[in-house]
Amino acid sequence: MRPWLLSRLVNPGGAPTEAVLRRTIAGKTVLVTGASFGIGEACAQVLGAAGAHVLLMARSHDRLATVAESIRSAGGRATDYPIDLSDVDAVAAIAPRILAEHGAVDVLVNNAGKSIRRSLALSYDRFHDVERTIGVNYLGAARLVLALLPSMRARGRGHLINVATIGSRVPPGPRWGAYQASKTAFDVWFRSAGLEARLDGVATTSIYMALVYTRMSAPTPIFQRLPGLHPAEAAGLVARAIVDRPRVIAPWWIYPAELLSVALRDPLDALMERLYRRTADTPLAAQVDGGHPCRA
Repeated sequence: MRPWLLSRLVNPGGAPTEAVLRRTIAGKTVLVTGASFGIGEACAQVLGAAGAHVLLMARSHDRLATVAESIRSAGGRATDYPIDLSDVDAVAAIAPRILAEHGAVDVLVNNAGKSIRRSLALSYDRFHDVERTIGVNYLGAARLVLALLPSMRARGRGHLINVATIGSRVPPGPRWGAYQASKTAFDVWFRSAGLEARLDGVATTSIYMALVYTRMSAPTPIFQRLPGLHPAEAAGLVARAIVDRPRVIAPWWIYPAELLSVALRDPLDALMERLYRRTADTPLAAQVDGGHPCRA
């Protein structure tokens, strides 16, 4: 059973009411990546119910169409764009089509992600683990921003939201190298781009999610015993970002954790090494082509 009270203590909150969200987003166009499952699906449903025209992007064609139809059946507006974000040429090609069909994108929610938890010993012949995580988590995400940002800057308004991970702000852990590196790469790129984009009226928000109970986190058994958020709660943080437009949303403890990670690096490394020795790869990680599923 989820430790509910502890989850409330360690995770940020503050989701706006539906009325407040509707006043902010109704009639606007919002693009959500990774919209077929998990956080992305929950975001699409919440934003569609609040009156936004939601553009859904993910590689799961049939599932994406189902989510879009459910929004339309509830009286909302939704258009699905099946695409694999790791195909940067396809991303570059679809962006002009989106702008031509909708005029502009008011909010981009970069949510799609791919997670892999696998030890180094199982990764010697799996360089594609590095390639596919960086393809979705960094290269595809950056290509989409570069394609949509010029129109936002030209209009002097817009909002870029990155659903990031606390893994970009805490010391690296064993087995998580490919995932943490790719998410951190985009996090740094996104923050740097924000320094320039905000001068032209485009807001940027980085949401540093801790644990969210999705199919991406499900293959790691210990996660089910830790405090976290359900997708609808995570979508509430995205809604808060849209309404308040802060630069950062993160758990309160991330800031002291960052300081301690610098001051106590050697002891923390020793702790991580001990943790690695006491744990094992999941059966899924040991499969020939295993790994955690894509959030898209």
